[in-house]
Amino acid sequence: MSDRVSQVGDAEFEAQVLNADEPVLVDFWAEWCEPCKRIEPVLHDLADQYEGKLRIAKVNVEASPALASQFKVRGLPTFMIFKDGQVHATQIGAVSRMQLTQFIDRAI
Repeated sequence: MSDRVSQVGDAEFEAQVLNADEPVLVDFWAEWCEPCKRIEPVLHDLADQYEGKLRIAKVNVEASPALASQFKVRGLPTFMIFKDGQVHATQIGAVSRMQLTQFIDRAI
């Protein structure tokens, strides 16, 4: 597993996501979400694949409900790509590795 996937909460979100120098894929997830668990290994692989082009951060919606509310997360998993402090693209629901890769490639 890659150590390039970071867990981000309320305290770190601004510094690690909104003020990041490169695009950040944020995975909004929860422990009880089975599709969230299935996508975990894919995220670690993609963190290695996109090293230097994209960072990956995970936000547990139960630990950080204010962030989930702020970004209007309605389903899990929800993936958002942030660029220059703004949401650039959103993908909701379980997706395949290929779909997630295409989502990233279109956004960055």
